[in-house]
Amino acid sequence: MRAGLAGKGLLVIFVLSMATVTRAVDQPRSGQPVFDRVVELVNTNFYDDKALDRFNAAVRAQIAAEPMPISATSASARVTEAITSVLENLGVSHTGRFTPDTIDYFELADIFRFAIRGDTRRLFPPDGEVRYPGIGMVTVAVDGQRFVSDVYDGSTAKKAGLLVGDEILSVDGLPYREIASFDNRVGHNVEVRLRRHRGAEPLSVRVEVERLRPLPMFERAIEQSLALDERAGRKIGYVRVWTLSTRDGLDIVAEALSSGRLRDAEGLIIDLRGRWGGGPADAAELLVGDTPTFRLVTRKGDATLANFRWRKPVVALIDKGTRSGLELFAYTLRQAAVPLVGERTAGALLAGRAYILPDDSLLELAVSDAIIGDDLRLEGIGIEPDRAVAFPLAYSAGQDPQREAAVGEMVRILEAGTGGQAAPTQVPAATR
Repeated sequence: MRAGLAGKGLLVIFVLSMATVTRAVDQPRSGQPVFDRVVELVNTNFYDDKALDRFNAAVRAQIAAEPMPISATSASARVTEAITSVLENLGVSHTGRFTPDTIDYFELADIFRFAIRGDTRRLFPPDGEVRYPGIGMVTVAVDGQRFVSDVYDGSTAKKAGLLVGDEILSVDGLPYREIASFDNRVGHNVEVRLRRHRGAEPLSVRVEVERLRPLPMFERAIEQSLALDERAGRKIGYVRVWTLSTRDGLDIVAEALSSGRLRDAEGLIIDLRGRWGGGPADAAELLVGDTPTFRLVTRKGDATLANFRWRKPVVALIDKGTRSGLELFAYTLRQAAVPLVGERTAGALLAGRAYILPDDSLLELAVSDAIIGDDLRLEGIGIEPDRAVAFPLAYSAGQDPQREAAVGEMVRILEAGTGGQAAPTQVPAATR
């Protein structure tokens, strides 16, 4: 459901290698510390050295176009415009600059915490743990209006009744800002003014502001998304995998399927419409792997789940938020004939790394290509769903036509008695 630029915040962290340029490059310089550091990092670490001549030509054009302020702390619109322009010239995912007035900055900082560990205590005192004030809501701009694209499960926004598709009008009477609207308000309520239906009168909702730690928040959201619903006499499990970057996210899913809330499910809908990718390359083995389930049992009879494999039907939800590690997850499910419902995935499968720039903004940079098998690349291509279902975001009032379609597909599979995945479908040419 999340809309975004092709190069915005799309990451794979199961590859940690850094690319090294194999030829000398004449790096242009402007004298602006932040801009020049971006240019240096791209020339040194960007995974495709064939793109550097084009990149450096764009850099020279920016330098010649208009002088930039020299101060490293300047938040000049001119510097931001120049950096955005030259990075977009690379035309790939996992490449962009993020500033501390955005949620993306904090979420990426936590996901890339090891890459930036030399800066975390300074940036996030006193203990270096990434935190930001918020309510667990993400928005996107559509035609100049701001709409809720995600509400994290378990968040105060979810508890207060905020819905995907709500138009956000103001917070405490002021224009909505991702971080500034909640700064110095942790533990207090804010008034979120919104419009739920087109042309309707605005509503006001009181929401408590939390101090959010991104990765623990994502684990909570995964756990709180777990649901077991009965449709047409069938028990259908559901879980949303917001990211694969958490330490215990997949363990939460495995425990729920083996002995927890989803143990009685006849089929599973796994929602890969995520925020970020990351994670291990073999994450989908939980659902389609060949190794058996086993537990370790002590003499007292205490059992620990060591390995779990789901053997019942699966339907997966995908959209343009399915990117990077989640995109590889979706591809693996596709190869196992698991039906994919929703919209084309992001086409964003590279390996990224983060760097802190002189003004404390964060640069994410694609440092490695990602190749499946001998020569398959999903970067710039994506995966088409087996069943295409659009999701009109504005004023959707919490309705989720993609999830409803996935439930319908699962009911069909269970009633057909296939006992496993749906009949194999031909992989579209775009994903080969």
